[in-house]
Amino acid sequence: MGRKTDRAPLVLTPKEKESLTRLSQSRTASKWEIERACILLKYAEGMSFSEIHREVRLSRPSVYKCIDKALAAGVSVGLKDKYHRPKNPEITEEAKSWVVSLACCKPKDYGFAAELWTLSALTAFVHERAESAGFPRLARVPKMTIWRILDIANIKPHRIRYYLEKKDPDFDRKMREVLMVYQEVNLQNDRKKLQDKPVPEEIRPVITVSVDEKPGVQAIQNTAPDLPPVPGRHAEVGRDYEYIRHGTLSILAALDLHTGEVIANVEERHRSQEFVALLKRLDERYPKEATIRVVLDNHSAHISKETFAYLAAHPNRFEYVHTPKHGSWLNLVETAFSKMARTFLRHIRVSSKEELKGRIEKGIAEWNEHPVVFRWSNFDLGLE
Repeated sequence: MGRKTDRAPLVLTPKEKESLTRLSQSRTASKWEIERACILLKYAEGMSFSEIHREVRLSRPSVYKCIDKALAAGVSVGLKDKYHRPKNPEITEEAKSWVVSLACCKPKDYGFAAELWTLSALTAFVHERAESAGFPRLARVPKMTIWRILDIANIKPHRIRYYLEKKDPDFDRKMREVLMVYQEVNLQNDRKKLQDKPVPEEIRPVITVSVDEKPGVQAIQNTAPDLPPVPGRHAEVGRDYEYIRHGTLSILAALDLHTGEVIANVEERHRSQEFVALLKRLDERYPKEATIRVVLDNHSAHISKETFAYLAAHPNRFEYVHTPKHGSWLNLVETAFSKMARTFLRHIRVSSKEELKGRIEKGIAEWNEHPVVFRWSNFDLGLE
């Protein structure tokens, strides 16, 4: 039995006793709240400090402090920590700003070979420069402190997020022109489905094609034959890691936006003369009375002297609609190239460039047996 205390007894109202009992039995409250509720309940029941110390398993000063606060200012205060003025931070806001400013520069700006900071390199540099910069406390901080400073400022100097600079001031206008062409093509296709009436002779028909090149299609040959899947043993096709390169080919393609067919030439290169060859093929394919509207980018082969000489020799036959710079995603033929890459060009292996050319032409012929009309469906640009 502990000795009797000189402190006053703690008198609890029924409501306070019920609240403390509920808190002492809680499974969701914090540990220190439960412990303090137990201390106050046991003291109110008349237990000595020694008995409370043994049962709650807290130090005597902790028990004294909890009870003294409750006696002085009430039960709710006894459950809380005493207010204390926090210690002044050793790392000042100016020091943190200095660390952030270092992180916002590149290591090469300070004579290092690296392009981006690592956390270790930045910490070492901070240690080296802290004294001379007037922030001696930073000369011994660990890496995690530097990380916290950068994290609060939302700075990640070890990462790169790519962006594309807007170099065409007329991007929006050109984009709208291209989308208006697609909208017109959709209307033409819908009208043809609804009423298959011939176009009046006084109206010159317009046929729209989307044109671009897919360069760098590799002719790669296996050094060992592929191994077929074996039920119960190998689920995949086996392929040797080594291969032989035979060079590359370019696909110059025009996607007919009315039928979904692809008109393509497979060439060694994609210069002006190869592009003119594609224009000649389009000229031979479509009726002479029609205007061939070509959606294309500003590749040098599309606007060269040789190309314009051919266009000048065929007046009123072709009409250019240029996509804006860095706007290749507006060209619908890119969807056709994407489909090629995901179908007959995927994991392709050939023994020569001639075989690759034949496989590409065969793939396009299979495509044209079941063509799909590509539609641009999002016109939320105030065009309608």
